[in-house]
Amino acid sequence: MSANSEDNNSAWYVIHTHPRQEERCEANLNAWQVETFNPKIRERHCNPFTGKATFIVKPLFPRYLFARFCLGDAIQRIRFTRGVHSVVSFGNNPTAVADEIIAVIKSRIGDDTFVRLGNDLRPGDHLLIEEGAWKGFIGVFEREMKERDRIMVLLTTVSYHAHIVLERENVKRLHQAAAGK
Repeated sequence: MSANSEDNNSAWYVIHTHPRQEERCEANLNAWQVETFNPKIRERHCNPFTGKATFIVKPLFPRYLFARFCLGDAIQRIRFTRGVHSVVSFGNNPTAVADEIIAVIKSRIGDDTFVRLGNDLRPGDHLLIEEGAWKGFIGVFEREMKERDRIMVLLTTVSYHAHIVLERENVKRLHQAAAGK
């Protein structure tokens, strides 16, 4: 993200980038003093051999980012910036994105600067464990751990109750899991 003094005529537009050029496009637009917003997510991947989890940083919208500029003054400069494929348009005119949409995406950004997607859990939510050693078990969400991607779950599918700590991505709310089958 880059800050720029907002101008009354400026609006947010969607920039379509060349493949894997989101960072380059953002840096070049920032050099033109264009405010950009390139939301990112952290995606968890498991090594199939070791089972070790790794995280990959990816754009929330691959090949797209947002830029705030005054259409009349900057459109030609934006279109010919390295990394930019085009400005998303309907008809012959670039289409502005409502400030509220940008605000909603920004509101989902956590302290770690990544967009948090879904899976907001509340104490008492019933969960189905979808991955790992506890796959197929049902539990109740108790709380988040210090590391925001880990949670405390009370298992309820065995004859006794046990607390376990799991990766957040390994569980799904039970009503969502049943609907998806």
